[in-house]
Amino acid sequence: MKIDSQLEKISSFKHLELLANQIVEGFISGMHKSPFHGFSAEFAEHKTYNAGESTKHIDWKLFAKSDRLYTKRYEEETNLRCHLIVDNSSSMHYPKLTSEPFFHNKIGFSVLASAVLMNLLKKQRDAVGLSVFSDAYEYFAPEKGSDRHHRMLLDKLEGLLENPKVPKKTDTVKFLHEIAEKMHRRSMIILFTDMFQPGDEDKLFSALQHLKHDKHKVVLFHVIDQKTELAFDFDNAPRKFIDLESGDEINIFADNVKSAYEKQAEEYFKKVAMTCAQNRIKYVPVNVGADFEKIMTTYLVEKQAFG
Repeated sequence: MKIDSQLEKISSFKHLELLANQIVEGFISGMHKSPFHGFSAEFAEHKTYNAGESTKHIDWKLFAKSDRLYTKRYEEETNLRCHLIVDNSSSMHYPKLTSEPFFHNKIGFSVLASAVLMNLLKKQRDAVGLSVFSDAYEYFAPEKGSDRHHRMLLDKLEGLLENPKVPKKTDTVKFLHEIAEKMHRRSMIILFTDMFQPGDEDKLFSALQHLKHDKHKVVLFHVIDQKTELAFDFDNAPRKFIDLESGDEINIFADNVKSAYEKQAEEYFKKVAMTCAQNRIKYVPVNVGADFEKIMTTYLVEKQAFG
């Protein structure tokens, strides 16, 4: 079943853990149509066989079913450490929702995507931690794998869905450096942010690079509302645009700035992508309300590469 239709079916549910589990189960059941064909049969117990490895632990029964080589994975091999980072600044609470599902704005999408990744990590007995930042370092939990720990993180993520009572500016640079200093054991670090950081962009890129110290693997999911933030798709009625973090307002006709805005946005996205590539950071732009399959596929590919 496609992720989109799965989301339509379950969008009336509000329980984060149930939503995440439904999305993951739909993804796993569809793996036989993907590059991960055969992987779902024993999802937590196998890894792809690489040429040159010992054939001692190849699962020949799974080979007979899938026609692909996988080796049995033992518990001590599955201890990946993954730290999720969620930007909770006011700009992440865009767009303001009326009747749409909560994952159709940036924070809601990031929360559900984090819960989806936690579900995958749990299935593979891997440890997960969480950091949340805005104008303060709001939350930190180190990597653990217990059921109690997962429930605690899910509760925290659900709490992020409430709109901030006062504007929260982004201090991404400061808190990415602080988070980097807390990462003492080699981990996969996954960041959800809209990359709205006023000031010196070079400082932001330096903070991202800091996350890679001690050979960490870093994945940046650049969360956007593609329709309005990238394509600037508004009608040409006079509109008031409000900065959610500063409160600054401007009245304009969208058509008057559309071309210049699109050009500047495209240049910024290219710069972010290029800088991440230069620093060996996996950069993945994702659109709210969709792209959960892209999130999971990216995670599985990067985990295999992380080794």
